[in-house]
Amino acid sequence: MNPDTDTMEPWRLDDPHAIAALVAGRHGNPFAVLGPHMQAGGITLRVLRPEAETAEAFDPKNGKVLVRLLRRHARGFFEGFIARRKKVPRYRLRFTRGDDTWEEEDPYRFPSTFGELDLHLLGEGRHLRLYEVLGAHPMACDGVAGTRFAVWAPNASRVSVIGSFNGWDGRRHQMRLHPGNGVWEIFVPEIGPGELYKFEIVGSHGELLPGKADPLAFQCEVPPATGSIIHGCAPRQWADEAWMEKRAARNSRDAPISIYEVHLGSWRRHEDGSYLTYEELSDELIPHVKDLGFTHIECLPVSEHPFSGSWGYQPIGLYAPTSRYGRPEDFARFVERCHSEGLGVIVDWVPAHFPSDAHGLASFDGEALYEYADPRKGFHRDWKTLIYNFGRREVANFLTANALFWLDRYHIDALRVDAVASMLYLDYSRQPGEWEPNVHGGNENLEAITFLRDTNVALFGNHPGATSVAEESTAFSGVSRPVHTGGLGFGYKWNMGWMHDTLDYMGRDPIHRRHHHNQMTFGLHYAFSENFILPLSHDEVVHGKGSLLGRMPGDRWQKFANLRAYFTFMWTHPGKKLLFMGGEFAQEREWNHDWQLDWYHLDDPMHRGVRDLIRDLNTVYRNQKALHQLDCEPEGFEWIDASDPSLSAFFYLRKGSEGSNPVVVACNFTPVVREVHRIGLPCPGKWHEILNSDDVRYGGSGVTNGTVEATEEPWHGRFASAALRLPPLGAIILTSES
Repeated sequence: MNPDTDTMEPWRLDDPHAIAALVAGRHGNPFAVLGPHMQAGGITLRVLRPEAETAEAFDPKNGKVLVRLLRRHARGFFEGFIARRKKVPRYRLRFTRGDDTWEEEDPYRFPSTFGELDLHLLGEGRHLRLYEVLGAHPMACDGVAGTRFAVWAPNASRVSVIGSFNGWDGRRHQMRLHPGNGVWEIFVPEIGPGELYKFEIVGSHGELLPGKADPLAFQCEVPPATGSIIHGCAPRQWADEAWMEKRAARNSRDAPISIYEVHLGSWRRHEDGSYLTYEELSDELIPHVKDLGFTHIECLPVSEHPFSGSWGYQPIGLYAPTSRYGRPEDFARFVERCHSEGLGVIVDWVPAHFPSDAHGLASFDGEALYEYADPRKGFHRDWKTLIYNFGRREVANFLTANALFWLDRYHIDALRVDAVASMLYLDYSRQPGEWEPNVHGGNENLEAITFLRDTNVALFGNHPGATSVAEESTAFSGVSRPVHTGGLGFGYKWNMGWMHDTLDYMGRDPIHRRHHHNQMTFGLHYAFSENFILPLSHDEVVHGKGSLLGRMPGDRWQKFANLRAYFTFMWTHPGKKLLFMGGEFAQEREWNHDWQLDWYHLDDPMHRGVRDLIRDLNTVYRNQKALHQLDCEPEGFEWIDASDPSLSAFFYLRKGSEGSNPVVVACNFTPVVREVHRIGLPCPGKWHEILNSDDVRYGGSGVTNGTVEATEEPWHGRFASAALRLPPLGAIILTSES
């Protein structure tokens, strides 16, 4: 038999349609044709190399030619026969074109690298370590280094990996389909970390889709470029064992949790406007947050996102820390350094929706795959984004595995889940007729509820000590209650009602506050129905709302005094604390994500005073058990007096566990100094003023108390009382002598 003749030997592929499909990049099962195939009398070898003129297979040990391949098609389909072989020999390929010669491995000689358990779990949509299977993984196969690519695209008729290593030619590396689960796979030899790639997908109707970024890419190009980068997710050798051992206590309901929320791209920048890197943020951000006494840093989403103006809330690369600030290992180092300084790391996570960019998840394989097909469920009107199909097990698996990925591979301590309300309700931001009730006739998205519960169960079960936080703005019951009691299973919930009510109150002229007194007290009616975090977040200083300082009434001194009093009220109110960057020094303008904070404010003593107050509030909050141990328990709070709206004053008691000293708080939200105002106290004796927002150190007028003596004079229903000086637009914190 002579492979250099046109005689139709029996080993030759006698199917012109299959050959045409291969060279056109339209064959749905290339491994059935390409590569080595055992036949009677030997092995048929078929190769597709579109730009080659000649091809041969040779023994890499001695260079001996095993077979010269016949060029069966002008677009690079070659075929040959290695006679009298009972098993496939080790071979490499050599090609020529004109004067050029090159050698390479044949990707179609390598078997599938998936194990049976992986395939089974992928088919069932319950592979919690999905990131170890899908995506691009540098590895060795049959002793050859390369990268295994795998992607879920069940509706595709053909999927290829394209990249800088194959000239972005979709014919070169057409992938193998595992029909039981819709996953396509190929091992590409002799490529590794740093190579650019995408997936080229042909839909079920033969349409060629735009190049798709890898949904499980671990690194991406810096936007606006959209390519994925081979990186892998090999485990890091972490050096944060001491932190991880104590993490559960640091995230506990009885712990002092004070969160500094930050947008990494606009916290600080270089003089030329370029971003700080993860390493530079480690050097500058971490000391700043630690100095102020916060316990956690919360980063706005770090997952890769194409549009910087979304602040990360429209991500496409859910498994890739954004390359804007450096490499994935740099982000891991940032987390490790936070832990070494005693700071927890919270990352905002966005499973509610995704953008419709052509290179992303939208119509990923030509059909609605990740999103609901019905726009009544699958299109978000407010954000013009697509909503994940939470009822599809593979999509829910993709998202749940992503949550676990951040905790597993980056040691994140908590996920703050964005826009939970939009997930829970089918009629969220929709008019009648624009949504369809669930099977029970209600407006709850039962599939999303199941997804959230399952994710929280997986999170707490697989990563003890970590926690989750819901941004949920409605009265949905049991958001931060365990799943086994009917809750959603989150560790904490943002208290959006408290934030809206109190900010509205503080924005009013003091003369009118008497008419809105209940806005400061109403939150205590439900303060212990959930494990709450009190958020003054990025959302409160954008879209024309102005800065926190700018929302305060009065002249400049009064604005600062109002803000200092408000912060003191917040830090002494039940609930964990969250403050967006810039709030710690009372930035005057609204947040601008395209530039850095106004650090020059710290040249002004009024702004420095707010910074110093925040530092002292965090110190008092940490040191006084009464202010944090029972943050989430009704036993930790008592009103002393809030009954007179005309005073616009509030007096309350915070308590910790047995044996801890109680703390008394007095807030005066009028500009009137009250020189002698008696309040009831839990016991007689000396009470020390441990913080006063009107202290001259903070920019106040200096109406302070020092130490006061409580006598056994009944007042406010208590058998002891003391007369206090109430500062104008000020708040004070007192504790008894132990």
